[in-house]
Amino acid sequence: MKAALRFAGRSLRRRLAFGIGIGMAVLWLAAATVAGLVLRHEIDEVFDSALQEVAQRVLPLAYAEVLARDSDEPQRVPPVGPHREYITYVVRDAAGTVLLQSSDADRSAIPKDLTHGFATTATLRIYTEAAVQGTILVTTAEDLAHRGAAVRKAVLALLWPLAALVPVAVAGVWLAVWLTLRPVLEFSSGLEARGRGNLSAVSIEGLPDEILPLADAVNALIARLRSALEAERGFTANSAHELRTPIAAALAQTQRLVAELADEPRRERARAIEQSLRRLSRLSEKLLQLAKAEGGGLVSEHPAPLGPVLRLVVEELDRQFDCGDRLDVTIPPDGGPALDLDPDAFAVLARNLVENAVRHGDPDGSVRIRLADDRFEVTNGGPAVPADRLSALTRPFERGPTRAAGSGLGLAIAAAICEGAGLTLDLASPVPGGSDGFRATVRFASATGSRRARS
Repeated sequence: MKAALRFAGRSLRRRLAFGIGIGMAVLWLAAATVAGLVLRHEIDEVFDSALQEVAQRVLPLAYAEVLARDSDEPQRVPPVGPHREYITYVVRDAAGTVLLQSSDADRSAIPKDLTHGFATTATLRIYTEAAVQGTILVTTAEDLAHRGAAVRKAVLALLWPLAALVPVAVAGVWLAVWLTLRPVLEFSSGLEARGRGNLSAVSIEGLPDEILPLADAVNALIARLRSALEAERGFTANSAHELRTPIAAALAQTQRLVAELADEPRRERARAIEQSLRRLSRLSEKLLQLAKAEGGGLVSEHPAPLGPVLRLVVEELDRQFDCGDRLDVTIPPDGGPALDLDPDAFAVLARNLVENAVRHGDPDGSVRIRLADDRFEVTNGGPAVPADRLSALTRPFERGPTRAAGSGLGLAIAAAICEGAGLTLDLASPVPGGSDGFRATVRFASATGSRRARS
């Protein structure tokens, strides 16, 4: 039973189907064993009764035959026709001399000096009946192998249905368990789908009473988690949003102050303040993006091609950083894969990856941007990132070995979007096949299916 459960794995349906099926088989075998023992006892009684009845019927016939015979030679009763004699008999006198025997009787196998009643040898079951004051004894015998064969055939008749019963029972139990556990499987699927930025309550319709308390506890936990995340994201988004206006006002005043000051040392200090305000403005923008990446709304109801969104992102970055001559962009002519990823979320993802490559890559090297059916890749030159630092780059405010300005949030935002949208972000440094460089790859798990649906 334990071996079967291990074979069935962790699936509750398999465990129940195999467990109940094997349990039924074990019970059937036990019942067949008990039935075999009872059947053996009943068969012994039936065949013993037959031995006794044959002896009692042969006795008067043998007595008449002995009185009428004219020779001392033992007589062998000829068979009526070809047949197998299961019960044989031998008629002896008080001295043990054989007077009469059946056609198949083996006198050497039937012992002499038998008393009235039943006896058993190594191969025979024997019954002896005496008459005429013990002067005539009729001994009937049956081969024990015949009895054993009869019992075996009867037990096999009970066991043969087991070969068909077990598969049918397993299939029936599997179907019954599947129908019974269908609401549980739907609840499990709904709970698993909550991993893509969806923290709504899972439907508990049709769940068994034994599972309802667990489902209610899970929904309550999801509600508390949603409230905590919404509070955290709301605080981050509100803080970043509230900072934008005063930062923009302070930046404008600082730029005016730089233009009005005639004293160069003071103008330099004003320019330093301006740069700090610009960094603070970029940081607030990144915080807004991070709040969106960690929140909902990453999945769209209708698939849309990603190529046009990527072109807009590239054009915007070219205007901001004047890096058009460094960007090597490849987008499929048909617009690229169509995914259920929200276009705004992909724009934030692509912008952060490309901006990260432009800022921290080799200033004289190109940035290769590839959009394919199954992935989106951004590759740049530059020194390799140590392996112990590479995995940490997706954490907020973690930065690699670079002196370029930055907030340390770009890759964290990209990782959050990929996690929330069900995508995979792979970072590699150095670039596979090279000695330096950095590559970020976003893999689309459902790109092929989305393209088929669109076409």
